[in-house]
Amino acid sequence: MSDERAWVRGAQRGSVGDLESLFRAFWPRAFRAAYLVVHDAAAAEDIAQESFLAAIRSLDRFDRRRPFGPWLHRIVVNRAIDWTRARRLRAEAELAAEVPAPEPPDPDGRALLEGLAALPPEHRAVIVLRHLLEYTPGEIAELLDLPRGTVNSRIRRGLDRLGEALE
Repeated sequence: MSDERAWVRGAQRGSVGDLESLFRAFWPRAFRAAYLVVHDAAAAEDIAQESFLAAIRSLDRFDRRRPFGPWLHRIVVNRAIDWTRARRLRAEAELAAEVPAPEPPDPDGRALLEGLAALPPEHRAVIVLRHLLEYTPGEIAELLDLPRGTVNSRIRRGLDRLGEALE
């Protein structure tokens, strides 16, 4: 946490090295969060990169007393949800350049990924944040600027639909 705060302070002052440190530390989880919402590696990479750029552009408004990761994840997840909605509206069933997801080591993992992909983006996002990135419902509510009851409801509905898909 102290490294993170030092990197943020340095990046706010224009330090390229500190900016690179933030990127190296937070890129894997940003990409993972985007991928788990959009299920498209190329789009997830674009979303994570655009989210980092947005975060860098807004770094002067970032409150250094707060952790950087949740702030970045909020940007990533919101952009991933927007991308998923736009894709659905354009009625794109498959992207020509889609990179396949790595094969999970077990069949249950594959079924889980397929079940997640079938969920609406709002449910998928809260399940990814809660169960894969291990945020609390309160943290998710803050990240997504939603009432906690809405977050709990989306988690419950998403898990119910996921359970049905896995049966």
